[in-house]
Amino acid sequence: MEEINKSVGVIEDAESSIDFAKIFKDLLKHKMLYVKVLPVAFVLAAIYALGQPNFYSCTVKLSPEMSGSKSGGSGLAALASSFGVNLGSGGAGTEALFPTLYPELMNSVDFKTSLFHVPVTIEGDKNKGESDSTMTYYEYLRNGQKTPWWSSAMKSVFSIFGSEEKEANEKVDAFRLTKEQDKIVKAIDKKVVCDVDKKTMVITINVTDQDPVIAAKMADTVKTRLQNFITEYRTSKARVDLEYNKKIAAETKARYEKARQLYAEFSDANQDIILESVRQRQTELENEMQLQYNAYTQVAAQLLAAEAKVQEETPAFTTLQSATVPVLKAGPKRAQMCLIFVFLAFLGTTAWILYKEDDLKSLLGLG
Repeated sequence: MEEINKSVGVIEDAESSIDFAKIFKDLLKHKMLYVKVLPVAFVLAAIYALGQPNFYSCTVKLSPEMSGSKSGGSGLAALASSFGVNLGSGGAGTEALFPTLYPELMNSVDFKTSLFHVPVTIEGDKNKGESDSTMTYYEYLRNGQKTPWWSSAMKSVFSIFGSEEKEANEKVDAFRLTKEQDKIVKAIDKKVVCDVDKKTMVITINVTDQDPVIAAKMADTVKTRLQNFITEYRTSKARVDLEYNKKIAAETKARYEKARQLYAEFSDANQDIILESVRQRQTELENEMQLQYNAYTQVAAQLLAAEAKVQEETPAFTTLQSATVPVLKAGPKRAQMCLIFVFLAFLGTTAWILYKEDDLKSLLGLG
């Protein structure tokens, strides 16, 4: 109990030792320093903010068909899916590529490098007589991006001391990227973002870019490529079975056609012959033809079932929000930047004044 009272006493002594009136007077004494520092900070912040290029954001939302929905699913599976856990559908129609893994898929190098060759168009200023220019997304990120003036100046200075690598025509190898390709992959990683709501399984694809048209174009392209990949994955087993059934159906049909041709030729050549051996041979050929026909009809039914299976396994996507060209810019938020700069300058100036007037020790309880 005595220790607690001592601690409380120390705290009260520390509070009483802080002379807020003196601190306020010291700050007021250096008010002209605020008048000098804060406008300079605002001007520097404005220069920095105005040097940042505008960027736009386009968002696409999808709702994928869940494999468990075909078998009804269970209440436990539905509850688990709200936490991002896939319990499957009782062994039927389970899906290894769960929607929560889609962001990991889009973060893969293979997926990002597949976007290198997407054609994009930069619209020229018609008032200045500029024509539209078409290039790949790789070339656009490499040469078509606007940078702050200080970045351009630094790049020009560094280019004097070293030659710039030209890798525009390098073949893309996802296993071993060049320095320039790795730089573009990291740029795509910041521009293209995928997120999945673990409760609703809604896929959100967000693309940011300096050009609003290209932002919408890439958002729609990423959505389409993601759909194609998932469709190819979900139907891969069914498509393999379909190709096998097509092969078996073609072979069975060929055997049936051959048996039918042999039977027809033998029957035409022996119409007026009544020998028992001839009739027996005709019966054998007819039975062989019938066997081949039964086999062909059975395989044809399996082929139809395989085609239906591919259609059944093809996932359906509901587009909740389509890609549209953004009208308003998403950033940079220049006013917010200026306020943050000025606020930090105010804090720094205040800390310097308190240090100069030796008020920091008493304020921090070190005096």
